[in-house]
Amino acid sequence: MEEREFQYEETIQLALDNLLEKISDNEIIVSYKQIAEKVDQHEGLKQMVEEIKALQKDAVQFAHYDKPEAEREAIRLADAKQKEFDEHPLVIAYREKLVEANDLLQHVTHSLEKKVNEGLEEELNKAVEGE
Repeated sequence: MEEREFQYEETIQLALDNLLEKISDNEIIVSYKQIAEKVDQHEGLKQMVEEIKALQKDAVQFAHYDKPEAEREAIRLADAKQKEFDEHPLVIAYREKLVEANDLLQHVTHSLEKKVNEGLEEELNKAVEGE
């Protein structure tokens, strides 16, 4: 998805920059970024991901060549490796922090939307009363 550039009034741009900085400095976001970095740098987790991909690829190949037993075994091994990955303490912590960060961002988004809508309604009411 392509990101579009928007031009804002200077006061809006300053407020937006301030909000983004505050969000970035928030304890929840900082904690999420730290755990995400640990997951990204963890060689054991990287290896597990590669093994899962390879096993899934094998399963597709076995299915293509009509080898159902080999396909089932590859799927079983991939599922076992996926379970091991999902139960890794770092992955569990990452997912918890991701949910917390997402909840924070949803709250901020909802609050902004509410404030903007209230401001627009207020302006609309003033315009209607002024007619």
